Amino acid sequence: MKFEFIPAHQNEFPVHHSCRVLQVLASGYYAWRCRLPSQRQTQDTTLLTEIRRVHERSRQTDGSLCIHAELRAQGYGCNHKRIERLMRQHGIRARGMRRFHRTTDVSPSLPVAPNRLNQEFCASATNQVWTADITYLDTAEGWLYLATVLDLYSRRIVGWAMADHRETSLVRDAMQMALTQRQPAAGLLHPSDRGRQYASAEYQTLLKA
Repeated sequence: MKFEFIPAHQNEFPVHHSCRVLQVLASGYYAWRCRLPSQRQTQDTTLLTEIRRVHERSRQTDGSLCIHAELRAQGYGCNHKRIERLMRQHGIRARGMRRFHRTTDVSPSLPVAPNRLNQEFCASATNQVWTADITYLDTAEGWLYLATVLDLYSRRIVGWAMADHRETSLVRDAMQMALTQRQPAAGLLHPSDRGRQYASAEYQTLLKA
């Protein structure tokens, strides 16, 4: 292309001379130059590709500081603010690692029920085996705890409760909901972990009833 010849030989021929020889308008050449990405824009495009690569390799957990250190180690001469700017402009954010929060409190003074399920996680009908567990949700206002009762046959949650604590009332309310809705016959198998909530006298009384 004629326009590409002009900057490539600018040190040899003045722009107006090249335009006259190539029979192009100088205004057309300068308009073409304005449409070209600048050197910094080209560098930003290359840098953005590397930022995305490092970010994805970290499973989206690296922020601008970590990505800057990684790229510097690979020989990219860029400052932290430039990386931070590119990440902000293109919506690249570090995903926070999920914090671990213990939900099982084992008390050695409480009785331990025998393992009747014996890792046979199956049932032939509903209301034969209900499993129970507590999980946690990290919210902007703090931890929330979710107790669930699951029917092993249908894989449906038949009872649940949520609170900002892990006291026995949390799992009791979840079981009470399940009992009210399903009204199972005697002989229901109910495995859970060895947490103090499930081993408590209050919960055991509910199961016996």
